[in-house]
Amino acid sequence: MKALILFSSRDGQTRQIAATIANTLKARQECDLVNILHASSVDWSQYDRVLIGASIRYGHFHPQVAKFVKQNLAEIRQRASGFFSVNLTARKPEKRTPQTNAYTRKFLLQSPWEPDCCAVFAGALRYPLYGFFDRIMIQLIMRMTGGETDASKEVEYTNWDQVNRFAHEFAALTGKM
Repeated sequence: MKALILFSSRDGQTRQIAATIANTLKARQECDLVNILHASSVDWSQYDRVLIGASIRYGHFHPQVAKFVKQNLAEIRQRASGFFSVNLTARKPEKRTPQTNAYTRKFLLQSPWEPDCCAVFAGALRYPLYGFFDRIMIQLIMRMTGGETDASKEVEYTNWDQVNRFAHEFAALTGKM
């Protein structure tokens, strides 16, 4: 059996985190890495576990994440499952757990899905890649929260050791099938 890793990424950091987790898992089992926006039909019979990773933009996950979970809830519940979120709030260590990260906590409380493991990772600032509106809005948010505001910079806040620990935690989950 294989692992299915789905991700929703706006600027690429969540995709990179999902790919790192996939590479860690490949030492133990085969896995597929799929953008959740292109996962309209999944052959669930191939998978014994599923991991969903999603980024936050302006306080929200992409709507397709909750929609996918609701449409595939029965299949997800039959498998070992995990969830991770990626956001800039998590650059602060005290906001880097599912219990202390407001976005992740809200998603989990509103979702009918209860993943077997969950993590929150800090994302990355990619000012040079943002359009004018996003750059100005993110600078404003960062100014209000004490973050980097220099629009010429790219800053990666992701703790890759934390990502690798979570990948091993997910890989160690006992299958349900």
